[in-house]
Amino acid sequence: MRILIIEDEIKTAEYLQQGLTECGYKVDRTADGLDGFHLAQQNDYDIVLLDANLPTMDGWEVLELIRRRKQTRVIMLTAKGRLEHKIRGLELGADDYLVKPFQFPELVARIRTVVRRSEAVALPSNLNIADLELDPSRHWAYRNGQRIDLTSKEFALLHLLMRRAGEVLTRTEITALVWDINFDCDTNVVDVAIRRLRMKVDEPFGNRLIHTIRGVGYVLEARH
Repeated sequence: MRILIIEDEIKTAEYLQQGLTECGYKVDRTADGLDGFHLAQQNDYDIVLLDANLPTMDGWEVLELIRRRKQTRVIMLTAKGRLEHKIRGLELGADDYLVKPFQFPELVARIRTVVRRSEAVALPSNLNIADLELDPSRHWAYRNGQRIDLTSKEFALLHLLMRRAGEVLTRTEITALVWDINFDCDTNVVDVAIRRLRMKVDEPFGNRLIHTIRGVGYVLEARH
């Protein structure tokens, strides 16, 4: 599970990052509200831990902007413990509100509760682009009613492309989201995977859905 910490108190942020990393989570952090918003917008985080008092852009505005664009789970972490502050956070779309100081085990419990709650109501639904259909719950893919056999990585790659249909994804983004590794170097791992996926999803059916954007990356969309 991937977590973003937006916290300007360095000691607090370092403590949270270390503790959550030791719990097995993949953790990014920033001390700036605007940087945090951009990270939350550009990446698929399972949880954002968001302080209210931040430089450049405060946590309330960050939360509001995230909610306009994504359904990422957000837990507010703040010293503002008055009832009106909690109500404001929840009305802006926070999934939970934790007042400082707090015990680390309580934070972990809150994270798990928020994830369980959202997973219970957000069952995976089928994705459809043109005549291509993906069933995440059964791990099946179909095109023109024909079953397509995919490896786990091919399925993860296709799932990512279909979730972000119409959006150009860079090789670095794809590597981080599908292979869970972060690097920006000359590698053809994504190109090879895309080529294999095209052989199964595009070539037998004539109409291509996976397109190369030269110098940038790849996009899945129906073109006429």
